[in-house]
Amino acid sequence: MPETSATAPHHDPRPVRSPDQRWRRTAEAAGLWHDGAPTPTIFERMSAAAAEHEAVNLGQGFPDRDGPEQLLRLAADAVLRGPNQYAPGAGLPALRQAVAMHRTEHWGVTEDPESEVLVTTGTTEAITATVLAFVEPGEEVITVEPFYDAHAAAIALAGAQHVRVPVSAPDFQPDPERLLAAVTDRTRLLVLNTPHNPTGAVYPPALLRRLIEGCAERGVLVLSDEVYDHLVYDGEHVTLRALDPTGETVLTASSAGKSFAVTGWKVGWLTGAARHVAAVRAVKQYLTFSSGPAYQQAVAAYLPQSGPFLAEQRARLRRQRDLLVDGLRAVGLEPTVPQAGYFVTVDLTPWGTTDAMAAALEWTRSAGVTPVPVSALCASSSETLSSWLRLAFCKEPDVLAEGMQRLARHADTLRR
Repeated sequence: MPETSATAPHHDPRPVRSPDQRWRRTAEAAGLWHDGAPTPTIFERMSAAAAEHEAVNLGQGFPDRDGPEQLLRLAADAVLRGPNQYAPGAGLPALRQAVAMHRTEHWGVTEDPESEVLVTTGTTEAITATVLAFVEPGEEVITVEPFYDAHAAAIALAGAQHVRVPVSAPDFQPDPERLLAAVTDRTRLLVLNTPHNPTGAVYPPALLRRLIEGCAERGVLVLSDEVYDHLVYDGEHVTLRALDPTGETVLTASSAGKSFAVTGWKVGWLTGAARHVAAVRAVKQYLTFSSGPAYQQAVAAYLPQSGPFLAEQRARLRRQRDLLVDGLRAVGLEPTVPQAGYFVTVDLTPWGTTDAMAAALEWTRSAGVTPVPVSALCASSSETLSSWLRLAFCKEPDVLAEGMQRLARHADTLRR
């Protein structure tokens, strides 16, 4: 007999859940919760402000020029040739092989392309899938502060606690003993970022060895975000996998996006012990499964011949870094000179400014130059580097020169 309104079970309306849900915690962790609602990233907000005021946008870290023509043609040919269907979940075998060979050539590590290399949709997916694979709700993940916002978001998505250890100017090197002292019996993962965004610091081998040794003793995994590995101008990059004596403590993530100026392709990779990579793949295959087969084909074909482009790009970006540093010095500021990456950071205290967020908006409105505050890459409750700005030098020299000329014209009004 069909149910009628008189006989149908009665269900009271479900109560509205508390606003302290995971999506909100994720937005808060990445600094995307303001005035009771989620907001776009600081990079989107500052880029929108730059467009509104026709400012030189030195806020968001993407190059003005695309990558090498040969690489782009390889991708175009791959699209036309096909297939344009799902790539294998672990990535095209040719790309995993090319990544393994590339890492041997440049960093001296030997990794099995079949079991120790996983292709991901950019480094961001590699990081997120790793955190979700190994960290349970309530456990802890340690990072330095400032941190790349995606690290904080991944930790919040896992329902974990984000433990932050600040670094200080001028060298921005973490204290390994302080990091290890932050480890508790709930710590599951230490996330490092070397070369570091936003400071451009490159962590030396002795520091990294101490961290790997200490984490191994405590049963803590290390995830190393090395997306700027080919953008080191002073010193040399050392992958943490080369310093891991057992090969069981460290996973590393990197990508083609920053190295080859194709940030929109989102072709990344994770390397680590076979059992760890298999665990990450189990999560990753339900995030994107796979992506960009034509881009994967292109990167696989280009990696073995990429040396000349990488050398030329490093030299060019070093010149652009120095152009931006000189421009900031010319207006009485003393920026740090980054060893690597895309960004220069500068303290506004000499100008009497302690609120870099307000200063970033004022620079955009009054001078037509858009930076981002370093505080956007710190916890909202933190005072770490609250007077510091980050400016991108991965822009064309004429764009950087125009930005510095504008800043020089308006410097007197921007000083407090």
